[in-house]
Amino acid sequence: MNISIGAELSNKMSRQNLPLNALRAFETAPRHCHLRLAADELGVIHGAASRQVKPLELVLGGELFDRSHNHLALMSAG
Repeated sequence: MNISIGAELSNKMSRQNLPLNALRAFETAPRHCHLRLAADELGVIHGAASRQVKPLELVLGGELFDRSHNHLALMSAG
């Protein structure tokens, strides 16, 4: 994501105004430890689940997940 677009998106959102889909993806992904399985539960494709978490990470100011090849784990910020 372009940094200027990310900063603009972050400025438009606040912690009180987080997208519901971002919160749903954030809640679902750690339970499955895999974005693909979370995407299946949410009824979206893997890339969409990943993109839904990105606005939340922008608002909170850091990555929420440690993403490895076949595993997903919460970071301290998550």
